[in-house]
Amino acid sequence: MDNKVLRKLFLGFIQIHILHHAKEEAIYGTWMLEELREHGYEISAGTLYPILHNMDTDGLLDKSEVNVSGKIRKYYRITDKGDEVLDEARAKAYELFREIK
Repeated sequence: MDNKVLRKLFLGFIQIHILHHAKEEAIYGTWMLEELREHGYEISAGTLYPILHNMDTDGLLDKSEVNVSGKIRKYYRITDKGDEVLDEARAKAYELFREIK
């Protein structure tokens, strides 16, 4: 299978995954990379950080910067808009999985 096609398909799954975890607690890039890898998503920081930035720009995530050992770490939490998108994505995912099961 063409990896490009799969990457495009999985991008939506990755964003849902990010929203899910950002709802539970504040997340940051390195942690999210490790979490995604545990679920079989092999993406680089160069792919993840633009996704986080775009989700922040789109109002799905809210970013805060914290000094951690002299370095600025960007933490992300879900916004109300992101929460609404997550709820709708979950409903669509359940519907899809029931259909393709």
